[in-house]
Amino acid sequence: MNRWWKVWACVVLALLAAPLAAHEMTMAEMELREVARGEFLWQWTVSGNRPAAEVLTPVWPDGCRAEANVLHCGEAGMRGTLAIEGVGRRYSAAMVKVFWRDGQSRVYTITAGQPTVQLYGSADDRRGMGEIAQAYTVLGIEHILTGFDHLAFVLALLFLVGFHRRLVLTITAFTLAHSLTLALSALGWLTLRGPPVEATIALSIVLVAGEALHRRPTLSRRWPALVAFLFGLVHGLGFAGALQEIGLPQHHLAVALLTFNVGVELGQLAAVGLAYAVYRGVERWPRAVVARQPALYAIGSVAAYWAVGRIVNIVAA
Repeated sequence: MNRWWKVWACVVLALLAAPLAAHEMTMAEMELREVARGEFLWQWTVSGNRPAAEVLTPVWPDGCRAEANVLHCGEAGMRGTLAIEGVGRRYSAAMVKVFWRDGQSRVYTITAGQPTVQLYGSADDRRGMGEIAQAYTVLGIEHILTGFDHLAFVLALLFLVGFHRRLVLTITAFTLAHSLTLALSALGWLTLRGPPVEATIALSIVLVAGEALHRRPTLSRRWPALVAFLFGLVHGLGFAGALQEIGLPQHHLAVALLTFNVGVELGQLAAVGLAYAVYRGVERWPRAVVARQPALYAIGSVAAYWAVGRIVNIVAA
């Protein structure tokens, strides 16, 4: 095999060889449950391979003190600034679920971009619109840049269409489609089980990579925007699954949904821009063209591995 083939194949495999749940974020979850006025039981409920308590440290509002898993805040209640030290290192975000005595609950998301949240002693959610917009934009960017299956699909589209005028229409169609199903699913108007969606996403990568390997005038080559739109509908459901795990604030719901999608688009544009920069950097090298075929085989092979694993999980469930 030509040396360039080996180099490019190794690069693509390194980028794509991720776990089967390729687009999952590193999210820790904390639960606080008010059992008496100003008294809370708290615990980490979900974390990754390394327990969240080892790398994340809650910084409670002034007036609150913790004894083991009991938080004492007094008659004033849990009021003030809550932070979690360590977010942005091992974990990209921490989701804090607060269950109040009156039966209401709120979900707060802490990221490196928004390291604190403001609590008001009750379920009254007064977070500013700007605070929520910043947090969910960052989460959207993080999700797409760590979502190796979504990035692999975009990369396969670039190989299929090339950096020509049609690429704008193709990427726009993909964006419109996944924005549509993301909104419908996040609002509860469209519900599908996660495992079949994830398997279909992997299969969509296999199909587009296979279509990009040949030059026959198939539907994908004649109408790439249509193919991108149809598969974009499925990818939007994948984005919605991640957003459901993060949670949406009851107040400013539309702002959180919109800015999460904006973050996804910003991350997607950054990935396309980086790919274009690499393309312009190597297009003058005659041997660079031989990297196309092994790169597409690498993308398709890894996606097929994801697809088989996800289908097996569905059957075994």
